[in-house]
Amino acid sequence: MNPAAPSAPSFADVLADRSAPPRVLDGGLGTHLADRGLDVTGELWSAQILRERPEEVRAAHADFFAAGAQVATSCSYQVTADGLARAGAAPAELEQLLRASVDLARQAADAPAAAGTDGDARAEGSRGDGDPGAAPAVRGSALRLVAASIGPYGAGPGAGTEYDGAYGLSARELAAWHRPRLEILADTAADVLLAETVPSIREVEALAGELEGLRVPAMLSMTVREGALGDGTDLREAARVLRGSSLVAVGVNCCPVPDAVAALRILAEELDVPLLAYPNSGEVWDQVHRRWLPGEPGADLPGAVPQLAAAGARLIGGCCRVGPAQIARVAGAVAQQQGPSAG
Repeated sequence: MNPAAPSAPSFADVLADRSAPPRVLDGGLGTHLADRGLDVTGELWSAQILRERPEEVRAAHADFFAAGAQVATSCSYQVTADGLARAGAAPAELEQLLRASVDLARQAADAPAAAGTDGDARAEGSRGDGDPGAAPAVRGSALRLVAASIGPYGAGPGAGTEYDGAYGLSARELAAWHRPRLEILADTAADVLLAETVPSIREVEALAGELEGLRVPAMLSMTVREGALGDGTDLREAARVLRGSSLVAVGVNCCPVPDAVAALRILAEELDVPLLAYPNSGEVWDQVHRRWLPGEPGADLPGAVPQLAAAGARLIGGCCRVGPAQIARVAGAVAQQQGPSAG
């Protein structure tokens, strides 16, 4: 993205176009990399695959696009200076990996157009195509966009606090920690920045301020349980922090489907902005033993698409344990939300 280019309205218009059904986000990239036979259980998670097997990251993005996803989330969630330092990486590798994560997603997004296959649309507002302010090109529902993922502090040095937000840091300290990554990702070929799985009201404040200053399209997604952030803050308070910001979308992720539906209803009451939701499959992560456990029965993400759309979601996808097969079902369910005025 070119920070000086007026690209924000282009992505915002895509989400706000109610003549079309909601857009489809991809699923859990780490989940799918594991399903492809790769080990993502190390300290760097999927970032380890980005370092060692970048072709697998590109292939995973291509699988999600083939399943019907319209927005790929870059493999940058866990790329942090702290994590890389612990892995023995040189400081320069932070920028290299962040840029590579977006480039790989961009390559997967552009592949249909390069091959001349059906559905060869992509966002033409990317750096390098000559017109960073152009509106995304769409053929039917074949939209190809890239969101640069920004994980929370808990996915970096605050390991173990990713879901409760118990960082012990001020909004100013969190802003300073996030700033270098944000500035790098804002200068890539991504169509939008996506700060995700945010569990803390202080981090919401920090990211909202930093994203506002970058003047590029950006979305923010929080992790919630029963109407509250991971740190216990009422979701309505978080919404008030975000009210009046230039974010192109606000929403929730990494939560059970029922919590996502309830959260969207709250956000719809508090904010006048497109909403996004990408809940988990329904399984529960055991952090101590680093494994997934069965969750509550009946938490079917594709089956909840009508509820999510009715609650205001304009971007719907999946998070943990959601692979291309579920995204294909989500895409099918989303297509049924097409309004009578859609083209």
